[in-house]
Amino acid sequence: MQSEAEIKGVLLKTLQNFWGYSSFRAPQEEIILSVIRGKDTLALLPTGGGKSLCYQLPALVLEGTCLVISPLLALMKDQVSHLKDLGIEAEYLSSELDEGEQEEIYEKAISGEIKLLYVSPERLHNSLFMSKMLDVSFSFIAVDEAHCISEWGHDFRPEYRNIKTIIERLGSNIPIVALTATATPKVQEDILKNLGMLEANV
Repeated sequence: MQSEAEIKGVLLKTLQNFWGYSSFRAPQEEIILSVIRGKDTLALLPTGGGKSLCYQLPALVLEGTCLVISPLLALMKDQVSHLKDLGIEAEYLSSELDEGEQEEIYEKAISGEIKLLYVSPERLHNSLFMSKMLDVSFSFIAVDEAHCISEWGHDFRPEYRNIKTIIERLGSNIPIVALTATATPKVQEDILKNLGMLEANV
């Protein structure tokens, strides 16, 4: 078991090697440590506060694949492109990919070659996707723009309400990190309840 200092050292080295930064912004390190320890985590960071790093970096350090649930295809494509430029194995699944391309991504995920796999909440209802995901070893699940799960949030997406059921099918012990820039106390409560994150670090 690594000590706290050793874990922090690994995180800082990974930050420098891939992103070229010499230190974390507050509260990135605290959030990342919570994820590394396998704790359900609700992360609230302002827009431009380095939210994506809070799941991308631990995804590199931990064994397995991080499943990222994101509401916007343009954002997914942009992040995957950026990660690939950094030399990080990342892919996204969407209906614009043909069957062959999707199958290739499924195979890579099952064989453990992908560190971050981006999907929309709608993709979770695809039966082929679900059957393939049962063979993937997940490190944790990241729910981006998590305020979309709350009917009190500013852009409620009903599909987000089904994420908890899907996660339970993949394995009830998979940690979740939910991230958002805007969440009133009522929305925070709704996120935690709807994702079943009753013992989460906030």
